[in-house]
Amino acid sequence: MFKQRELNSSERGATWLHRFALVATFSTFVLIIAGALVTGNEAGLAVPDWPLSYGSLMPPMVGGIRYEHGHRMVATFVGFLTMILAFWLWRGESRRSVRMLGFLALGVVIIQGILGGITVLFFLPTIISVSHACLAQAFFCLMVSLTLLTSPDWRQGVPKIEDRNNFSFRRLCVLTTGSIYLQLILGAALRHSKSGIVFHLVGAFAVTVLAMLVVTRVFKYYPNVSSLLRAAWVLSILLLAQLFLGTGSYLIRLATRQDVQPGLAMVTITTAHVAVGALVLATSLSLTFQSYRVLSQANRVRRFSTAPQKVAL
Repeated sequence: MFKQRELNSSERGATWLHRFALVATFSTFVLIIAGALVTGNEAGLAVPDWPLSYGSLMPPMVGGIRYEHGHRMVATFVGFLTMILAFWLWRGESRRSVRMLGFLALGVVIIQGILGGITVLFFLPTIISVSHACLAQAFFCLMVSLTLLTSPDWRQGVPKIEDRNNFSFRRLCVLTTGSIYLQLILGAALRHSKSGIVFHLVGAFAVTVLAMLVVTRVFKYYPNVSSLLRAAWVLSILLLAQLFLGTGSYLIRLATRQDVQPGLAMVTITTAHVAVGALVLATSLSLTFQSYRVLSQANRVRRFSTAPQKVAL
């Protein structure tokens, strides 16, 4: 009875840890949107000092200040959540790799805050601004990983299915996720330098091809692996939305290139483009994790029949 109580207490602790990681990840997504609003409204220098804002903790929230200082407030909140999560993992997580991942996330969010300060103090240098945007996406990936790894379902074992394709599906997922991240780097360079549209378009084509290969593979070979199928459906929908938003962002920039200040339509579309891009990356990363969880390389497990295998995840 005593052992059962200990087990139930441990399970409840793990559940609350996962919920907290989920809240921190959602807050990170909100932070990405807040950062995109700063760039979209060209409010990066609305507050000229750092770490304070006009020498205070709460300046008047008017004009571009509401975006820049609002971004700082959300960033501070995310940093606080990440610190709690890292120490919670250190105390309550048995897997060393997950504990280390939590402290890596804490280190990244600290560096991210410093980069944010440098962008202000040195008047938005392109290389620092792009690095700040790219590190934000990397940090989001870390938080998504922690949320996935702390989930109750992830702790349960699942039967392995052999990956019999000539080019490993797992490797294809890694390649796709890497290409999406590279595309986000190109997008950040385009937003902050107003150049490089050709590279971004080429990257969009490459990402679309790779993502559709991943989705097609899942539908063809793993239709009964629920975790892969769900992620594939979400990835395909998000990719389609991202292509529409990317086209709309390009067209509206052409239509409003003579405007002195960015309009509401352009800010909305470009911000949505950044946000959906982050979700595409997170979904591809989740699919990659799931592929390594449920698939095994050839000759690593016994061969199953050619009929689709039912794996409830």
